[in-house]
Amino acid sequence: MDKDYIFFQNLAQEIPEIPGHSIISRTIHSDEKVKVVLFGFAPGQELSEHTASMPAMLYIVSGEADLTLGNDRFSVQTGSLVHMSANLSHSIHARTPTTMLLLLLRNS
Repeated sequence: MDKDYIFFQNLAQEIPEIPGHSIISRTIHSDEKVKVVLFGFAPGQELSEHTASMPAMLYIVSGEADLTLGNDRFSVQTGSLVHMSANLSHSIHARTPTTMLLLLLRNS
């Protein structure tokens, strides 16, 4: 029977140990309103500049990274949260092992 909720006790534990020089991604939920993807970055790994066709939110579950949003650069760490408009160019570069939650907001 399907449940009316999804529960994760500890998101950081949903990503196994991140192999060196790699990025892991896992979709943990998807419906007509939101797609939720958990990323794990090894130190030094990055998602190069790109855009998303829908609004999105990023939450840093653990670690430290450099984040670029348009022309602005930020140092982010555990607990950092950002909301991005659709089509905003952005990139992320992990300085330490980093776990990031991405929410793609459909129909927004």
